[in-house]
Amino acid sequence: MPSGIVLEALPPDQGWASDFHAGRPATMAAVYRDHFGLVRSAVGVVLGGADCETVIHEVFYRLLSSDKLRGSYQGGAFGSWLYAVAKNQAIDYARRRARETPDGLVPMREARAVCIDDQLEARALLLKFQTEVLRPEWRSVFEARFLRQLDQREAARSLGIPRTTLLYREHRIRGLLRSFLLQPEKRHGRP
Repeated sequence: MPSGIVLEALPPDQGWASDFHAGRPATMAAVYRDHFGLVRSAVGVVLGGADCETVIHEVFYRLLSSDKLRGSYQGGAFGSWLYAVAKNQAIDYARRRARETPDGLVPMREARAVCIDDQLEARALLLKFQTEVLRPEWRSVFEARFLRQLDQREAARSLGIPRTTLLYREHRIRGLLRSFLLQPEKRHGRP
């Protein structure tokens, strides 16, 4: 479980539990408002991006529409119960998506591995570009503008150079990067 998440117990007022079990609108709105971050954290352990957002809303929809689900809460740490419900919903969603993957597409587990491989390859390319192609005095501009994505004024200020110098170097870096990425045969030592 991610650190910084507080899994509090139910308030001592048992009326809250009966309002929750009954699905009273004010109580359900409070659950959504107070526990959205916790549900996002639980789902984010399993999924990311649009799938994460989809499952977050599925969890709250199920809480609103399913008396059986609300009735399964029997007291104790409400946050822990809700975290488990959300994480299980995310796992079910991921399994369902894996089964529904059309032939010819990469299954979800393999897609994550491919994505990680692609990220590692991209980082390796950037490192090679920085060390083998860029002049040493331009590396800081590349890092500030392209990697940290600072705006031009911020980057020039942090590097202690005039903005016009930054613009010139950035323009030259873009050209070098374009050539580097569009001519893979030179990168791999092929003629």
